[in-house]
Amino acid sequence: MSRQIIQTDQAPTAIGTYSQAVRVGQTVYLSGQIPLVPDTMLLVEGDMETQIRRVFDNLQAVARAANGSLSHIVKLNVFLTDLAHFPLVNQVMADYFESPYPARAAIGVAALPKGAAVEMDALMVLDD
Repeated sequence: MSRQIIQTDQAPTAIGTYSQAVRVGQTVYLSGQIPLVPDTMLLVEGDMETQIRRVFDNLQAVARAANGSLSHIVKLNVFLTDLAHFPLVNQVMADYFESPYPARAAIGVAALPKGAAVEMDALMVLDD
């Protein structure tokens, strides 16, 4: 099975040796997104809700570049430097996803790239 590299300028460019996403068959592996603004590659200014929304917007841009949408995500991993923000993730996530929701994990971490407070990666399965 061949693989397709997914890349869009609507999401932050990779800041390391990885691709924004890789498609293998109908499965798309979306790399972790932090709240970087694609045009500036700087962390978005604002409160934690603004940061979470930026991450979802970045994931959405990569999903669209792969001819999918957030509704195609089957597994979402959320990494937070402070798990006290997890209820806010739930609240914001309800604006981006509808039931049935993807499987999900929330992991508390000591630090994230560029000093971000939140990062998310995802697994997406496209329709035939």
